[in-house]
Amino acid sequence: MEYRNLGRSGCAVSALCLGTMTFGSESDEKTAFAQLDRFVEAGGTFIDTADVYSGGRSEEIVGRWIADRPADVTEQVVIATKGRFPMGPGPNDAGLSRRHLDRALTASLRRLGVDSIDLYQVHSWDPLTPVEETLQFLSDAVHQGRIHYVGLSNFTGWQLQKAVDTADFRGLVRPVTLQPQYSLLSREIEWEITPACESEGLGLLPWSPLGGGWLTGKYRRDERPTGATRLGENPDRGVEAYDRRAAMARTWAVVDEVQAVAEETGATMAQVALAWLLDRPAVTSVILGARTVEQLDDNLGSADLRLTAEQTARLDKASDPGAADYPYGVPGVDQRSRRIEGGR
Repeated sequence: MEYRNLGRSGCAVSALCLGTMTFGSESDEKTAFAQLDRFVEAGGTFIDTADVYSGGRSEEIVGRWIADRPADVTEQVVIATKGRFPMGPGPNDAGLSRRHLDRALTASLRRLGVDSIDLYQVHSWDPLTPVEETLQFLSDAVHQGRIHYVGLSNFTGWQLQKAVDTADFRGLVRPVTLQPQYSLLSREIEWEITPACESEGLGLLPWSPLGGGWLTGKYRRDERPTGATRLGENPDRGVEAYDRRAAMARTWAVVDEVQAVAEETGATMAQVALAWLLDRPAVTSVILGARTVEQLDDNLGSADLRLTAEQTARLDKASDPGAADYPYGVPGVDQRSRRIEGGR
């Protein structure tokens, strides 16, 4: 297992992170414990959860695992969680206000059974709360010892930059990471968000690295999924919806290329997709989301897989999202490029 710094911080984490969104819903507690045990046995040290996952049950399961395992095991684990989305019916039960985040953080600490959280992330932008209010609360929480580092999730490029600039201007604690959706099927963050993270030293923590299962090869052309898979149970599920993605020629071009590289390397398609993502600029740790220990074992196999430059280039070409000419296409990029010329 490779270890990397958590953005521009001194905290080291494993390059693969165990996501726990399935805990308490798709994965029962016994399965969740088995996944956690397997992950740390493989050298994993980074676990990501959120208060909204399974209505708080995911945090509770992680907390009971921490309490049940020896300190020399759990002491090595870096815990990340998130707050922002509704945990109750009231008008103040959501958002990034000081009031809501204070209650959300207190509840997460209780469910996890810890005194402090290593990485506390705001789960999404809140247009109704001044960013100064959110950052002041997070900075106070760091100084109080309730959290160690601050992270962002699902922010756009301008939102990320505003948060960093505001923190710097007001002398508040700076975010160290951003958690976005990122995979061979979702690369648009490379146009604006990745460059902002590189410029400001934020590490990327990609979620849905397998595109909701699309990059594992489990879905077929002209055959709507059925059975015990995420899209088999709900073909219209969010951005991964079968009919929408299946209608895009690019989807199948990517799937075909991932399969071809997998056959060349003797790896699984999931391992190829994860290995590609692990080598992208600014990526600190890729969040795995498995239902079973077997799926997790397969994903962990990506830690030792290194793609050749030629294989990476083929995957890049097949998955290119095709930016319009301006501002992200070649004419726009050329317009703001510069090189030193002249002299002899």
